[in-house]
This record gives sequence, structure tokens and C-alpha cells, in this order.
Amino acid sequence: MECDRLSQQMKFIAEIDNLKQVLRRTVTLGAARNENSAEHSWHIAVMAMVLAEYAEGNIDLCRTIKMMLVHDLVEIYAGDTYCYDEEAGKDKVEREAAAADRIFAMLPADQTAEFRSLWEEFEAGATAEARFASSLDRLQALLLNYHTRGVTWHKHGVRREQVIARAAPIEAGSRVLWKYARALIDDAVAQGLLKPKGGV
Repeated sequence: MECDRLSQQMKFIAEIDNLKQVLRRTVTLGAARNENSAEHSWHIAVMAMVLAEYAEGNIDLCRTIKMMLVHDLVEIYAGDTYCYDEEAGKDKVEREAAAADRIFAMLPADQTAEFRSLWEEFEAGATAEARFASSLDRLQALLLNYHTRGVTWHKHGVRREQVIARAAPIEAGSRVLWKYARALIDDAVAQGLLKPKGGV
């Protein structure tokens, strides 16, 4: 019995290594290459450890970090959907739910339930932990875009109002980080890293 359980866990562990192959649109600092989804998940988990004091309300940091480490595992099968690609986003919910069924079912039943619950909690954004996790998920992409001088924004013609709309949920998880994000966006526009509304 234990051997079967361990075998399932090891297969899952091997499978999730594929998250390293899922490329995001954001680039690493220095703009050398695209970030992958495993790097993104690690980055926001560490961000949670550093920035937890700015969360709205009391949060369970361990649960928040767990949520961040599993929230993008569905991308192994569903791929990363670029947040400013409206067409690709139309079936995102369905694709990711099917991917969640597949990836989490690889685990023993108790862990399937735990991991699926963490993923669903993140997606629903109904808890303080999920809201803070979502805040950092969105802030991280903003930070990378800002520190790479808007390379991805320029490439895809992204404008200020789109970034504001995408980043707005940061406020629900952290008013302090939302204020910081707004200042970063304004500075990006001032420096010409991000196009203003109606700008050319």
C-alpha cells in the first residue's frame, strides 16, 4: 500500500517538472529570456515570505505559500494564457479546470483533495490568503515589466489602462502594495516604458 502511494507521489513529482517548460510572456531581469511558470511560482512564494506584513488581515502564511506553489501547475496542460490576450482567455476557465482534474488526480486521494482545494481557493479569491496570493501574482509580473523597461508591454502594445485593470485586484490583498503598484505604473508612463491611454 505504502509503495503504491509513494509511486503515485513520485510520478506527480516527475510530472510537475514540466512546469519549467511553460514559458510566460514576461522576461527575466536583464531581458535575457522568457520566465517560465515554475520560476514565477517560486518567485511569488518568496515574495509572500518577504511581504506578508502588508497583507490585509491576518493570513496563514504557510497556506498562502502552498497556494502559490500549486496555482500554476494546471499550466503544464493548459499552457500559460497571456492576460492581455482576450481571445485566448475565452476558454481559459474550462482548459484549466480540465488540467486540474488531470494533474491533481495523479496524487493519492487525500493529497488530490488538498491540492485541488488550494487551487480552487486561489481561483475563487474568497479568502484573505487567496487575495494576498493573487496580489503578489499580479505584482510580480508588473515588477518584471517595470524592471525590464517595459519590453513585454511594448512588444504587445499594452497601455496604462490595461495594466491598471489587471493590477487592480492587488488592492483587495494589500492596500500598501496597491499604492506601490500605482506609483510604479505612473512612473512607467512617465519614463515612456508604458503607453498612456490613447497614447502612441
